[in-house]
Amino acid sequence: MNPDPIIQAAGARSVAEARMLAAAGATHVGLPLRLAYHKPDVSDEEARVIVAGLAGRAEAVLITYLEDAAETLALCRFLGVSGVQLHGAMPLAEVRRLRAAAPELFVIKSLVVGSADEAGLLVLARAHAPFVDAFLTDTFDPATGAAGATGKTHDWAVSARLVRALPRPLILAGGLNPGNVEAAVLAVRPAGVDAHTGLEDAAGDKSPVLTGAFVAAARRGFARIAAGRVAAVGVAKDCESQ
Repeated sequence: MNPDPIIQAAGARSVAEARMLAAAGATHVGLPLRLAYHKPDVSDEEARVIVAGLAGRAEAVLITYLEDAAETLALCRFLGVSGVQLHGAMPLAEVRRLRAAAPELFVIKSLVVGSADEAGLLVLARAHAPFVDAFLTDTFDPATGAAGATGKTHDWAVSARLVRALPRPLILAGGLNPGNVEAAVLAVRPAGVDAHTGLEDAAGDKSPVLTGAFVAAARRGFARIAAGRVAAVGVAKDCESQ
């Protein structure tokens, strides 16, 4: 995994929008396709054009509810993405097959807070840990049944405990926006953050202003954590030398 924090912006609807997200500082651009609850922003063919148009400016990630490894990998290869976010209930055996067939693919397993109790999420994550590169916590909406892209936050303390308990990095999602992402980073200490609706204007388009503010606030949070860790290491070394 990249040692720098991941800042993912999901839901690009055109090449121009994807390039804007990358220029604003997004390290990863998510493309939701084959969804369970929401209508995709673009078709498979349009997503393929977006990935090609990014041309390495940011990593492209397929976000999907597909549950078959072969179908998922075929779509990844058609699109040309470097990563896939498994947001549905893909059976563990299929996740294992996906990992074996595409060891180069950056695989993210979503953990939807509110869809199961915390102990259940931890059991699920530990079973998947040998076959994925990272986890992502998102929010379940009991009113609609939607798991993710709800614009709602969840209890960050749950995500913070998962960060400490899991052997893989964790990306925080769920209702993040420029106004709360720095506090979220400080509370959870994740390896990255993800936003979708929190970057959109009233027309549903990704806003350069909101995206730039989100990236800046996220980076402030990560920088404050890094500075704190450096200070802590420095104090420990001073104590050892005395």
